[in-house]
Amino acid sequence: MQPKYALYIILKIVTTMNKFVSVKQAADKIHDGMTVMVGGFLGVGNPIALIDELVARGVKDLTIICNDTAYPEVGVGKLITNHQVKELIATHIGTNNNTIDQMNAGTLKVTLQPQGTLAEQIRAAGAGLGGVLTQTGLGTVVENGKQKITVDGKEYLLEKPVHADVAIIGANIADEEGNLVYKGTSQNFCPMMATAADTVIVEPQEIVPTGSIAPENVKTPGIFVDFIIKK
Repeated sequence: MQPKYALYIILKIVTTMNKFVSVKQAADKIHDGMTVMVGGFLGVGNPIALIDELVARGVKDLTIICNDTAYPEVGVGKLITNHQVKELIATHIGTNNNTIDQMNAGTLKVTLQPQGTLAEQIRAAGAGLGGVLTQTGLGTVVENGKQKITVDGKEYLLEKPVHADVAIIGANIADEEGNLVYKGTSQNFCPMMATAADTVIVEPQEIVPTGSIAPENVKTPGIFVDFIIKK
């Protein structure tokens, strides 16, 4: 074996090994005041064990970016219920009364975005774009404080990229390098969020050897994943 190839193999093994963390080690990477993207739709796709650990630790003053806040005692909804979130960017909150109550009380700042717009904002951050143009929200409260741009005689809102310090996502299957597979609706925002944060932590239901997943089934390439929770 040539020395360069041997070194490559060693580096690959070390890199793969270093991706595995416990739930507690993963939680160590999330601190007070951070901006955190949370994958999931009504709890489906949430990293449940990691969220439970964050609740137990009481990490506070978080800015959470997610599709929704699920239910009061489900997934990301627990962080709301426990008053650990100071700011929320989401597409709807109607299934969690605690989110609504805190917003009305002024203890939680809530920014509601159209669902497709938030998805595109996250995608724009991952792709290194300066923003996206959309007509969704024109003439409504969604446009408040936002720049308008005219293209070919049509007016658009400029929606800026949304980025996070950490993205925490769930997956059905991960291989040892962090290539991910999602089943059914569990995919939701997770693939986009994995591209739009400084650090990406995945909580898979199953871990398989590298090479076990057909390339065409990979929805999130391992290059985007920094840490894999191994229970």
